[in-house]
This record gives sequence, structure tokens and C-alpha cells, in this order.
Amino acid sequence: MDISPDQKKLSSRLHQDVTLACVQMKVGIYKSENLTRARSLVLQAAQEGAKIVILPECFNSPYGTAYFRQYAETLPRSPSLSPHNPQAEEPSESFRILSSTAKEAGVYLVGGSLPELDPDQGKYYNTCLCFSPDGQLLATHRKIHLCDVDIPGKVRLQESEVLSPGNEITIVDLPGYGRLGIAICYDVRFPELAMVAARKGCFAMVYPSVFSTVTGELHWSLLARARALDNQIYVAMCSPARTFEKEYRAWGYSIIVDPLARVVAEADHAEATVYARLDSLLIEDTRRNIPLDLHRRFDVY
Repeated sequence: MDISPDQKKLSSRLHQDVTLACVQMKVGIYKSENLTRARSLVLQAAQEGAKIVILPECFNSPYGTAYFRQYAETLPRSPSLSPHNPQAEEPSESFRILSSTAKEAGVYLVGGSLPELDPDQGKYYNTCLCFSPDGQLLATHRKIHLCDVDIPGKVRLQESEVLSPGNEITIVDLPGYGRLGIAICYDVRFPELAMVAARKGCFAMVYPSVFSTVTGELHWSLLARARALDNQIYVAMCSPARTFEKEYRAWGYSIIVDPLARVVAEADHAEATVYARLDSLLIEDTRRNIPLDLHRRFDVY
């Protein structure tokens, strides 16, 4: 079956096969230890052949409203402020480690997320930093949707007690591969965000995430597969490993899903790194066989 020019334009998302890794690391109370562990695991993932590496949400600090202010750092907001620019401001500790690790590993590094203080606004954000293989800052994503959830007797979280929401969809160009969409945790519950990213040419959405054991059991895998199925793209959700000494227990089960909504890699709750080879032809094949983009009725909805 021939592909029409319009369909070819919609389908050509991932330019070549690439190995993606989700680093499901243990996160403790000491920032320096978390940063050292993240560096080690990213380097290990690179040695295993990963070219895109994802860290978990709040990889450098415990997750929770009690910790966001304590662990917050002031972060550069522009690639021109990366540490390789002589005129750059002094980068934060986590920024510096992420940048140097991406360069040392030679990978595109989606640095999970970390609490950010914007001193000009006096506001706190949950922020993801993405770096190139030469250590340059490519993009930042501030979590758009804050998780204010109260399931009586099971789990209560009110991120808005401390955090402010971001207001931009984040799409990163990865030369040689294509476009990557980045969002954080609760953002995955809002399909509009992934749909916009897919229509703008992203071959994958990645979500550094910390679901609780309650919401994780209910919806973790379902949401990853739904976003992949809706948009015929790859989806990766990267969690911290579960720890049992903290009041908020991460679900774990970092997962990578293909454009047919098949789970191609998945961890359990313990520390682990999961890998998947993203097939550059699979998105095209999926969209040719089930051409959702051609059948969407924007004249109706």
C-alpha cells in the first residue's frame, strides 16, 4: 500500500532506531548521594547502549510537599546559561551534575525533575531539565498540572500548597532522532497535552513520575498505554524505586510502551534500569495500518 504525501508527513517521526532507558533509582534524604547515584546509573545505562536516558521525578530529593522548599534550587531557564558558556551564571549543584553526566555519558539526558525556586517570582516549581550529549541545556519543563488528590483513607497530596504550575508544553529537538515531548507525572492524565505534542511531530512522550501505590495500582500502566494508543507514539514513564521508610511510597514499575500500546519494557518496584529499542519504522507502520491522523474529524469536534 502506498503512503500519500500527507500521511508520510504525519508518519515520519523517528529518524533512526534508538535505545531509551528509564533509570528507576532509589532516592534518599541526602541530595549529594542521590546525585552521585544518578550519575553512576546514567553512565551504566550509556554503557548498555542507551542514547536517551530518563531519570525519575524528584530524583535528587524525597518526594512531598514537606521537602520541596528545603531541596529547591535556582535553575537557569535558557540554554545560553549552560555552564559551558563563559558568561553563564554559576549553575546549581543538580544542574551541574546533570550537565556533566550527560556529557560524560554522551547521551540525551532527561533529568527527571527537581524542586525549583524562581527567585524573581518567589515561586516554587517541579521542573525537568533536558541536556544534550555535549552537556548543553536543551529545554526545561515546569509541571503543568499539579497533583491535588485526596482519596479518603488512602492517599492525600496537595502539591499546590507549595508549587506553582508551569504554562508551556515542552518539545525538544534531538538531532538525528526527531522530536521528544516531556511532561511530568500528573501531566499524563491530561490527553490533550500528549495529543498536541504528537501532532507537532514527537515520536515519544516521556513522563518522569511518582505515582503512589494507590494510584499506581489503579492507573499507571493504563495511562501509559492509553497515551501511546491515542497518539500512536512511544511513551515512557520513569518512577523512583519504592522505599518503605518514607510516608509517600512510590509505585515504581517504570514502563516503556510502543505505538501499538504494547508494553515493551517494565520494572517491578525495586531499583532497576529498563531499556527499549525504539523502532523507527513502527510509528509509520502503525499509522499506515490504522490511519487515525487521516480520519480525525476536526470539522466535528
